This record gives sequence, structure tokens and C-alpha cells, in this order.
Amino acid sequence: MSLKTFSCRVLCKLLKHEVVASKKTLSARDAAAGSPGRSSARGYYNSGKVSQPRPGKAAHVRVVDLRSDTVTKPGPAMRQAMAAAEVGDDVMREDPSVNELQEIAAEMFQMEAALFVPTGTMSNLIAVMVHCRERGDEMIVGDLSHLHIYEQGGSAQLAGVHATTVDNLPDGSFDLEQLESKIRHGYPDPHYPRSRLICVENTHNIQGGRVLPLTFLQEVRALADRYGLSVHMDGARVMNAAVAMGLPPSIILQHTHTVRSGFPGGNLTGWTQRLHNPAVRCRKALGGGMRQAGILAAAGKLSLLEMVERLEEDHHNAKTFAQALLECDPAVFAVDMATVETNILRFRIQEPTLSPSEFCARMAEVGEGEEAALGQGIQVLMYPHFSNTVRAVWHLGISPEDTQLAIQKMQLVASQHIKEKVRAQ
Repeated sequence: MSLKTFSCRVLCKLLKHEVVASKKTLSARDAAAGSPGRSSARGYYNSGKVSQPRPGKAAHVRVVDLRSDTVTKPGPAMRQAMAAAEVGDDVMREDPSVNELQEIAAEMFQMEAALFVPTGTMSNLIAVMVHCRERGDEMIVGDLSHLHIYEQGGSAQLAGVHATTVDNLPDGSFDLEQLESKIRHGYPDPHYPRSRLICVENTHNIQGGRVLPLTFLQEVRALADRYGLSVHMDGARVMNAAVAMGLPPSIILQHTHTVRSGFPGGNLTGWTQRLHNPAVRCRKALGGGMRQAGILAAAGKLSLLEMVERLEEDHHNAKTFAQALLECDPAVFAVDMATVETNILRFRIQEPTLSPSEFCARMAEVGEGEEAALGQGIQVLMYPHFSNTVRAVWHLGISPEDTQLAIQKMQLVASQHIKEKVRAQ
């Protein structure tokens, strides 16, 4: 069988499996997207878990899980590739599947080397450690970056690296003058840390999946070169950025020294050969040296070779839902379509009597009369987010049909809330 034929079959099987998986029967109320009382201004990992139906509850419920693209599951083809993977001891650099994955990634990134890493947090931390070689060195990060907010301050805890922040603009970029003002010039004066690293995030998670402009990356790299700093990209969704821009990822990454890129079951970090051995040492020290890791690398190979182009479908589905929010009558929601660039949608609730937490809770439950109105129960899982907004993320498990069901549920929840408001007046 040719590689092309195999790839087509893999993709078809994977898509079919995930669409079927999204139709499983689940409890009508046990999947609430988060208790209003527990909503955090800075958190979105506080969702309840979906469980099986209980007696007396709706037995047939369609679940549309928009909490994150991390909830996707491997389909039959990916599981088959993982089961059949040739493996070895990766700590001894003898796992053929891992070695092949790293070669594929290095070629795709146009970097000299790549390293398999179990998690994204570890991948970012390793990059920080290889650039900031001494405890007390300093990195400059966006104040809304994942690395700064959601990785437990591991750079300080484990690497002894100090962070200073610049303000993330709405598109995820920085003001370059502010960035330059954060660079220390006093070293080796004993009062100050030494600036070593600038970290960017592409696409930018909190700002709604925004794609960093190439001109911004070019200017950041020029600034870093001028002062002898390095540039690291948290590229958890850099493939989404590449698809949105219609460019190979290497064009984006030419302006960075290192990158972290995610895939199902692991992460990759790309860099120059000079940084490779120090990175391997850091990975080992952090407990990331795995033995028969080729089982996970097989999933990564399939993702890089066969699944990147389909990200465009996720982007389209996110835009479809965003447009439906704008067309909701009365106008309960606000969203700037120009900001909906990839698979992450961040929208505002402008109805003052409906909070993001309440909206998410109602989207996640099957309300009275819903099955009669929509023909079935629908649970849509999403998170309350920053500044009175809601975050929803599209991924392989969400089909165009699922997106339309989510739209129907959103319209029903908005209509019911407005009716309740009018009755209460």
C-alpha cells in the first residue's frame, strides 16, 4: 500500500471514529462546565467531568466538548500505529520511532535538532533552562502567556529563573518599546539579574487563538540579536498559526531560537545542535527521559504527517459559531470576527443579567423542554474565561454537525434567559 493511500485511510478512519465518539450517551446534568461559585478570573481548568446517565435523567444526550483541543482522543488508526510502533530505549537514543519523529520535526521546523518531551510544560521549562544557564538569569514573558500563568512558576521553582513581564496586546504581541525597556543593562552589577531570553506564544491562547504577525516576530528577533538575547516560542498551536497564514511552520520559526510544539501524547522542542545535549540533560533531570517512548512518538508522526491540513476545518467551525453569536436576536453576545483566526474563540456576554459561569452551566445541562424544542438533549462544554468572556475551542472531535448543534443550544439558552428576564420584570 502506498504512503498516500495509507494516509488517506488513516485520516478517514480517525475522523469517523471521533465523530462517532462525540455521540456517546451521557448524563444530562453531570457535565456542568463549572460551578458559578468556583469560577476564577485567571483559571479555566475548573470544569466538572462528564459521567454516565443516571436513572430518571435523559438517556440520549449529544455532548459537544469545546473545553479544549486537549480533550481529543486517538482514533483506531492512531491506536494501530501506536500498537505497531517499533520501540527502544530513548534515554540511550535507541528508540527508532522517537528518532524518526525528531528528524521529521527538525526538517519541518528547519531547525538543526528536535527533542521528544512528554509534556508542554516540561518542553517550555527545558527551553528556559538551556537559554538561562545560571540561576538568577531573567526571561521576559507576556503577562497573559501560558508559560507565565498556567505553568506554576516552574521556571522560578525549578530553574531559579526570574521572570519579568510585558503587556500582551489584544493580538498576543508586545509593544516593542516596552519590551526593550525590560532588558537589563547593568550586568555584572550585583543588584540586577541578567536578561537572557524573550518568550512569545503563537497562537496566543488567552487572547483567543491569535496569530502573531511575522513582522512582530522579525522585530523581536532583531531586538534580541541587538542585545544578545535568545527567543523562545511557546508554539503549542504553531501549526494552527501556519495553517491560518498558509505558510510552512519554518517561515514562522525562522525568527526564533527554540520552539515548543504539541501533538497527541507528547511535545517536541526544536533548536540548534549546540543546544541539543544541554536539553537532553535538562529533560533527564526533570524526569522526562522515557524508555519505550516510540509508542507515543507514533502518534506524533501521524499528527505531523497527516493531520495538520485538517486544522483548517476547526478554524472554519469556530468562525461559523462566532457568526451565529453575532446573529443571535436579541444581541446577547459580542465578538469581533477579525479576531477569530484559528480554533480558539473568545466571546463576550453583553447581557448584564447573564454571567459567563451561568451561561456555561446552562449550556452544559439539558434543561426542561429542551428535548421537545431541539429533538434531543445537547450538552455543550466550554469555560468561563477572562474579563466576562467565554472560551470555546474546536478540534478533531467536533464536526460541522456538532457545531450546528452547539449553535442551536446557544440560541435556546439565550432565548430562554431573555424570556425569564422579561417575566421577572
